[in-house]
Order: sequence, then structure tokens, then C-alpha cells
Amino acid sequence: MAHTVQGHQRALPQAAVLSLPPSSHARLTVLDTLLCGASAGAVAKTFIAPLDRTKIIFQVSSQKFSAKEAFRLIYCTYMKDGFLSLWRGNSATMVRVIPYAAIQFCSHDQYKGILGRYYGFQGKALPPFPRFLAGSLAGTTAVMLTYPLDMVRARMAVTPRQMYSNIMHVFVRIMQEEGIKTLYRGFCPTILGVIPYSGITFFTYETLKKLHARTRRSQPYSYERLAFGACAGLIGQSASYPLDMVRRRMQTAGVTGQQYGSVLGTMKTIMVQEGGVRGLYKGLSMNWIKGPIAVGVSFTTFDLMHNLLHKMHQLGYFTY
Repeated sequence: MAHTVQGHQRALPQAAVLSLPPSSHARLTVLDTLLCGASAGAVAKTFIAPLDRTKIIFQVSSQKFSAKEAFRLIYCTYMKDGFLSLWRGNSATMVRVIPYAAIQFCSHDQYKGILGRYYGFQGKALPPFPRFLAGSLAGTTAVMLTYPLDMVRARMAVTPRQMYSNIMHVFVRIMQEEGIKTLYRGFCPTILGVIPYSGITFFTYETLKKLHARTRRSQPYSYERLAFGACAGLIGQSASYPLDMVRRRMQTAGVTGQQYGSVLGTMKTIMVQEGGVRGLYKGLSMNWIKGPIAVGVSFTTFDLMHNLLHKMHQLGYFTY
């Protein structure tokens, strides 16, 4: 009898364990992180699509940029082609940005884990250099896997509707008329630009969150996340903007009639024809408007989705 009672006493904790909620330390899967990143990119880019399109148009032309001219272009586009024309090329942007953002945010999480184990900071905030390195590697990985889609997006943004009817049409015409190598034109300045941009952006955002964690609230409010992301975007885009300028010129050379052979050659041509600071930083003020908004919305959306999925795992909504 005593043996039976003891058996029940041993079995009781096992039954109780089965009824407990999932561990509060449940980790998100790679699929979860990909979903969070895809949502972040889609929401952010759709939000600032008209400003992004306007910036690209000025980047690939010799027309002098000013805020007045930029908003005049937006107004003229709206009056001529309608409200939805301000989002022309956004379908191509979504085709690019959803996998790009998904890969970038997911790989950033993976690189943080790898570097954390390597430097002995597993499960903790990384020190400054690994924090920067994780961001740079994440951006580089995303660019390498999605670059042709960025090329297509740039072409659709600066050409009339009659030239390219849809995304597949852009791919087909480029390959038929200019060759498959054209899909990777501007790849070098893109990689050179994304290393500081992505590194600085992720580094700044993670650093601001780390500093905030020292306060009484470990988790910042949504508006604080937006502010952190805005600061990160402002610093990152300002540091890498000349290379973004070179990238756009090389990407759109086939439809603008210009010939650009190399990164340094393109930069030299811009400086000679349009001036140093004025040419290489054309449209930067527009970027100071749209960039912080886009990065702030992107990081905030990712964090909120990340927290939501984490809570859903804890409540047992997902079993994988």
C-alpha cells in the first residue's frame, strides 16, 4: 500500500508538468523571425513609397534637388497620373523588400547568436564591434541574395508605365536587350554602402535599446522604438549616401542614356558634372525625411511582431 502511494506521489509531478504552460524562455524559430522581418520591411517601405520614388528620380537625373522641387514633382505626378501612381514600382519594391527584410532581420539574429558564442556573450548584449559586425553581415547577406530585385525596382521607379508593364517584363527586357550581367550592375557600390549603413543602423538601434534597459522599464514604448530607429536611420543613411547615389546611377544607366563603368568612374563623373557635395549628396534632405521614418517603422514593427509571436508561443498557440 505504501509502495502504491509513493508511486502516485512520483507520478503526480509528471502529470502536473504536462499541464504547465510552455516555458517563458521559448525561443522563436527561424520561420518566426523571417515573418517578423518580412512584415517590418513591407509596412515601412509602403509607408514611404512616394518619397522613395521621388528621391530615386532626382538621383538618376542631373536636375538640382530642393524640397520645393521634390514636392512639386509629387504633386505633378498625382495630377497627371492619379494618386496610386505615387506608388508606381511599389509592387517591385515589395517583391524585393519582403525577402530582403526577412533575410536581413533573420540573419541578424543568427549572426548575433554566432558572435555572442564566439566572444563569450551568449544570451547577453554584444560589445560594440560585434554589434556593428552583426549588422554589417546581415545587410551584406540580404543584398547578395536579393540584388536583382533592387535593380528591377529602380528601373520601374524611373520609367513611364508604357516601357515596363510589370516586374517580369523588366527582367525579360533587361536580359534580352542588355544581358543578364546588367541585373548586377551597381552591385559593388551597393555592397560597399550596405556594410557601413546596415552596421551603423543596427549598432545604433541596439545600443539605444541597451541604454534604455538601464532605466526602470526594460522594454521601451512604441514611440521610443520609433525614435531609436529614426536616429539609427539618420546616422546610417547619412554615412553611406554617396555610395547609394552611385548605385542608382549605375542601375539606371540603360534607360537614362548615361554610361558608367565603375564605382570610382561614376563618382568622378557625378562630381565633375554636378559638383562634389551637391552631386553626391543630391536628395539627402529627402532621405532625412523618409529614411528615419522608414527605419523607425521597420524596427518598431519587427520588435512588436517579435514580442507578439513570443507571447503566442508562451500561450501554446504554436506547437512547432
